[in-house]
Order: sequence, then structure tokens, then C-alpha cells
Amino acid sequence: MCGICGIVTPTEAGRRVDESSLVRMRDTLVHRGPDDAGLFLAPGVGLGHRRLSIVDVAHGHQPMASADGRFTIAYNGEVYNHPALKAELEQAGVSYRTRCDTETVLHLYERQGADCVHQLRGMFAIAIWDRARQELFLARDRFGVKPLYYVHDADGTLWFASEIKALLEAGAVRPALNRAMLPDFLANHAPSGDDTLFAGVRRLPPGHTLRWQAGAVTLTRYWDLPCGGSEEHTDPHRDDDLVAEYLERFTEAVRLRLMADVPLGMFLSGGIDSAAITAVMSGLVQEPVRTFSVAFAEREANELAWARLVAERYRTDHHEVLVSPGQFWAAVPRLVWHEDEPMAHPSSVALNFVSVLAAQHVKVVLTGEGSDETLAGYNRYRMTLLNRRLGALLPAPVRALSRSALRLLPHPSEWRRRLERTFLALPPDLDALYFDNFAVFGRGWQQRLLAPAVRQELAAVDPYAAFHQALARVPNAPLLDQLLYADIQTYLHELLMKQDQMSMAASIESRVPFLDHPLAEFAARLPARLKLDGLTTKAVLRRAMKGRLPEAILSRKKMGFPVPVGAWLRGEFGGLLDEFVSGERALARGLFEPGAVRALVTAHRAGEGGHAERLWALLNLEIWHRIFLDQEPVESILPASRQRTARVA
Repeated sequence: MCGICGIVTPTEAGRRVDESSLVRMRDTLVHRGPDDAGLFLAPGVGLGHRRLSIVDVAHGHQPMASADGRFTIAYNGEVYNHPALKAELEQAGVSYRTRCDTETVLHLYERQGADCVHQLRGMFAIAIWDRARQELFLARDRFGVKPLYYVHDADGTLWFASEIKALLEAGAVRPALNRAMLPDFLANHAPSGDDTLFAGVRRLPPGHTLRWQAGAVTLTRYWDLPCGGSEEHTDPHRDDDLVAEYLERFTEAVRLRLMADVPLGMFLSGGIDSAAITAVMSGLVQEPVRTFSVAFAEREANELAWARLVAERYRTDHHEVLVSPGQFWAAVPRLVWHEDEPMAHPSSVALNFVSVLAAQHVKVVLTGEGSDETLAGYNRYRMTLLNRRLGALLPAPVRALSRSALRLLPHPSEWRRRLERTFLALPPDLDALYFDNFAVFGRGWQQRLLAPAVRQELAAVDPYAAFHQALARVPNAPLLDQLLYADIQTYLHELLMKQDQMSMAASIESRVPFLDHPLAEFAARLPARLKLDGLTTKAVLRRAMKGRLPEAILSRKKMGFPVPVGAWLRGEFGGLLDEFVSGERALARGLFEPGAVRALVTAHRAGEGGHAERLWALLNLEIWHRIFLDQEPVESILPASRQRTARVA
């Protein structure tokens, strides 16, 4: 795995690429590639590369040039069908200088141009300079497993990098809040579309290419996930065959991701996704699989017993790390810096701790990301389908009556809070039942939270615009497939950035078998009953792993990755709310109504339900402001006295 960056500028504009700026960009990404560094400079262009050596460790220095010097590539990722592609190219007369997949991508581009991306099976962010055409080509893998951000200036100059901080280091933009993205961030954990929280910084969308020539930029979508079950899969008598085929494709996806010249391991949570990968992986390698787990001391946030159950079943070489609250909070500012934007999920911190642990033993890990979005693993899918079905049966007058009846329940009340999120209180449309219902700050919350001037400024902004755009592309698909498609286009991206940035912060590569695109395409065409079967989520995976995993793992309820942030902020670490949420400095930014923020903090301290996620978002946003906009040193954000050493087993 690596970090890439570059600058291209129209030569007639009179600007040349500043080598020192390019070096600063590149070396800001040193954690992504501590093993090697390279630079390419020519009139109007510069490419930078940091390398984490995985395949052909001794060779593969980048940027890499074609034999005739016309093309130069800087590349981040792994192409898992590289051995087969290499064999085909050699049979066609191509001579190789290395065993790296980088060289395969370069040779394919020489012969096929932009169409080469259709042959690549894996995760990648690619930059190729064509000297003859004075053209830059960028490409990102189908699901966006590997990050790629860019800034396109008014004079035609383009900066790009694996992480936003490298763009800031080069002065591509002055760091400023992209206020138009604030509603999206508040509702959905993170910006869901192509824009970021930094004004002027965009991400290359997954499954897209970008061409730059003479200052002009063209984006092209080269792949999209199919949506809706295949008609040939309507016969339930064929389900056993479909389950068997899913297992076969899943096994192939895991096998392909074992390609490496360095040690591999597995992040094992004890949930069905990581357990399934561990089970399949154990049957494909000779030595015991190295597995790594993380937890907190609090019982409700500790899944180690489940991970150990799988580790014992497959006799893995198992390692664990236990994170204390002090360690957790001490790490937050540094990890906000690594994520570039506010951390959407507290589990990012745990992911980094287990990555640091794994890096002591391996250089590559496999992870279970992507299963929930391809196989309907989240409870919100089940609840939305149920609410939509029952709500459609409830006449509007009856719904109005039920809403009035709910107001008679004590407030605050857990039962009232739950019932108000059902068809008894909500209109039967997706905005109410799905988007607002599962948002961090839905539209109603934002009306109360945002300062009046900000609320007026952003009144026309749709916090779910990216989701609505995705849904508009698949209007005729069944509802479950629509929801999965929309989440894959939006929500999944943030999870993948968390996975990438938290593992790369520890200089370790993570691979995601569930997002092998042929496997995901097959899953997308499966009938809904093999994804969500009544109350059973991920039905096809559970059936495929029957007899291969302990029954307790197959039948256990999904937990996500529990982090007791709410309890910590109500107890010993409550002072963080006074500093980063309701403190004078945070409120002086003028984004939020002070009374609404203080009421939120007061309600949380009083034990009134469900505000931990909201407070986490506001706290992270303020830390992000201080690091990137105020340019405050990361180490000064929280006292060093709270830093402790994790216990590793």
C-alpha cells in the first residue's frame, strides 16, 4: 500500500511545479509508505510516491516509467488478478522488469488507455502522466477502497493526493469549512457526496476516472453496481445452488487477497463477517492465521469472548489489545488528523489500536468491511421495510390519532422515543422512515441546532442529496435493493476511509474480500430473501457458513463495534463536553445555537436517551476545526497526561 500525490499545471500559464511543494506533499504521507519514496518532475507536471512494500519488495520503485519514457505512473493499491494479467501480457510479447502489479497497470494503460480499468480486479488509486499528449489520467477503484482527493484551480492547475492533508501542505487551498456540507455532515456522520468539509477539496468518486489536459478536467463513470434481484433467481428451489455459488465466489475473493510477499493477518471481531473470512482463510493457508482483536474493559464494549471462540475453533495465532478510556481520548486528536475530517465513528479509534498491534506482526490484514451494505446487515433496513409496509396500511387520520396518543406518554421516555420512530408516528416516505429516522441530526434536530443565520444560509441544502441522487438512478428496483445501492454509493465510502486511514496510520494494508467486485455483483443480483429473510440478516452468508462456524456466531445479534463514549462523557471525561461542545471557543464559531447545544449536553448528563452519537459529532467537529482551520498542534489539543500504554496480550 502506498501514498500518491501530484501537481499538473498548464505550461502556457507560466507556472512550473515547485519541487519543494511536491516533496512536502509526498512526505506528509510518510505513514502510508515508510519503505521508499520517489519523485517525478517534468515541465508542468510532478508526481510523488511513498511506498509500503507488499509485492516484489526489492523492486517496484515509483513513480515508474514505461520503457520508452512516454508514460509515468504513481499507484496505490493491489490488483489481485495481476498474476493472470501478467501472464497474458508476457504471452503477447511484453517484457517485465519487476514482479509488481504497478508494472502490469502501466503496460495495460500503454495498450488500452482508460479502458484498462475494466480489467483490474482489486483496490486502487492510479495516476498516469502521458508525455506525448500532455495528459494526466486518474482512476479510482469501483467501491473507493483507496482514497483520492483533488483540487482544481481556476487557472487549470490540478493537485491530487491520497489524503487531504497533503493538498493543504502544498497550499492547494487555504483550509476553510465548506459550510454547504454541514447539513450532510450533521445528518450522515460525514459528507456523502463528492465534496468534503474542506472548501475546494473534492474526492474522485468510486468507479470513476478523471482526465486532465490543458487545464480542463473530465470525469467519467466506468462502473456501477447492478441493482435488483435477477429474474433467473426467482425460484426459491434454486436457493441452495445460489448459496453454494456465493460461498465459492467468497472463497475465491479471500484467496485472491492472500497475494503478498509479506506476512498477512486478520482483524477478528467475533461477528459473522470477520469470522467467515477467518474460517475460509484458515483453509487456504498452511500456517495458523494470525488474528487480532480489540476491546474496551467495559463489559458492554467487549466482544473478545466471541473472537476467542472463533480463534479457538481455527487454532489461530491470536493477539488482543485492551484500550482504556484515557488512551482512547488521548488518541482522538491525532486520529482526527489522520482521517482529515472529523471521525464519523468512535470505532475508528479502536481500529487504529488494533492496527498498531497487527503492525508488530504482519504488514497486511483482511477485514470484513462491506458485508452489511451488500447483504443487508443493518437493522435499519429491516425496520424501514417493516415500517413502510405497516405505515402504508395505516390511514392518515389514524396516524394523526396515534401521534396524539404518543404525546400522552411521559417525556423523556424510552418507550415514547422508540414508538415515535415507527409507522405510528412517521409518514410512510423514505425521508421520514429512513433518512431522518436514522440520522445523527435529522432535519428537525438541525432546525433547533443551527444558528439562525446559518439555518437561513443553508435552508435550501438537502442533507440527503447524495442519497436521493443514488436512488434516482435505480427507481424501479425493489426497496431493499434501492437502500443497499444508495448506502454503497454514500455511507460505505466513509467506512472505507475509516478502514484505510486508521490502518495506514499504522503503516499496515487492509483488504476487503466482501467488496471483490464480481462477488458484490453476484450478491446484488440475489433475491431479497437471501439477504434479509424475515428477521434474519445476511441470510446467504449465514447459510454458506453453516457447519463451518460455531452456531453461537451464526445466530448472535449484530453489535457493530460498541464504544462506551456516552458513559465516558457522562463520567470522568465529561469535561471534554465543556471544552469542545458547549465551551466559549466552540460556540464562538457561530455555527450552532448556544442554548440548543447546552440543552443537549444537559440532557445527556441527566441520562436522557440517545445523544452520545450527536455529542461525538460535535466534539470531533470542534477538534477538526482546531487542528486544520486554527492550525493548532495536535499534541496540544488534549493533555499529554491522559496518554497511557495499552495492554497487549
